[in-house]
Amino acid sequence: MHRFARRASQPRGVDGREPGHDARNSLAVDVIHPPPKWKPPRKSPMREKINQDLKDAMKARDSAKVDALRLINAALKDKDIEARGAGKTLTGDDVLALLQKMIKSRQESLDIFEKAGRADLADKEKSEIAVISSYLPQQLSQEEVAEAVKAAIAEAGATSIKDMGKVVAALKAKYTGRMDFAKASAAVKAALGG
Repeated sequence: MHRFARRASQPRGVDGREPGHDARNSLAVDVIHPPPKWKPPRKSPMREKINQDLKDAMKARDSAKVDALRLINAALKDKDIEARGAGKTLTGDDVLALLQKMIKSRQESLDIFEKAGRADLADKEKSEIAVISSYLPQQLSQEEVAEAVKAAIAEAGATSIKDMGKVVAALKAKYTGRMDFAKASAAVKAALGG
């Protein structure tokens, strides 16, 4: 029997290779058939716009805008990681909700800084709010919010305060990123007699 010939009764290794297989000899196979490459998910148009605006702001040396856009990117990456852990992907509505949440937290900080007399920090918060707001769709006016609340109440068939969750869910489905849901919830509560 030839010294490299394998007997039919000789078992193969766990990986299907000969026992005593030298991994260095398998390089040719890996070069011919490389493993499939991981492709990152396609970015949404909003994210592409944010990244392009970041590059433009860096070229223009607009440090306030660069800082705000980096904060947005960091928050989006955190949200991506959180969604990936749950086996989901980030949708456009998720991005809009995240941007609204960022604006709300900065508005709260702005109020605190103004009460404390810290004009420098208040100005920084105002500039961040302006940059983040530029990526949100046009906000509804108070009259439009009132009309949307009436329509959502009629659509959900809400009659009492117990149905408030259905109405707010209907509003969130239609108007994500276009209204402040804290104010909308208060309007729904008032309309349902709460």
